[in-house]
Formats: sequence, structure tokens, C-alpha cells
Amino acid sequence: MIATLLTLFAVGLLSIVALGIIFSIVGAVFSLTLGVASVLLFKVAPLVLIGWVVLKLINRNRPAGQLSAADRQWLESD
Repeated sequence: MIATLLTLFAVGLLSIVALGIIFSIVGAVFSLTLGVASVLLFKVAPLVLIGWVVLKLINRNRPAGQLSAADRQWLESD
């Protein structure tokens, strides 16, 4: 009777420790994912947006579909 109770206690204790380890790993991965997402959203995305706007403003004067002489030379070179 005592041996059965001690076995159940040991199994319960090991399962609690295992769940704690699993939850800590899942929490670390979730935290890392949120950290990377926040860096991409708040630091990288604004820079990309500013670069895109600047390129659109620069290319506003050029008609669509027309290549510059340097671009044409680069495409035709082997």
C-alpha cells in the first residue's frame, strides 16, 4: 500500500517537473517569436516603407516600361 502511494507520488512529481520544463521551453520560443516579430514590425518595416516611398518619388519622372541606357547595357551584356 505504501509502495503504491510512493510510486504514484513519484510519477506525479516527475510529470509536474516534465510539464514545467515543457511549458518553459514553449514560453521561451513564444517570447523569442514575439521579440523577432516586434523588431521586424517596428524597426525593419518603417525603413522598408521609407525606402519604397523614396524610390517611388525618384521614379515618378521616368515613364513606365522605359529603361535607362545603363540598365539596357547591363541587361544586354554577357
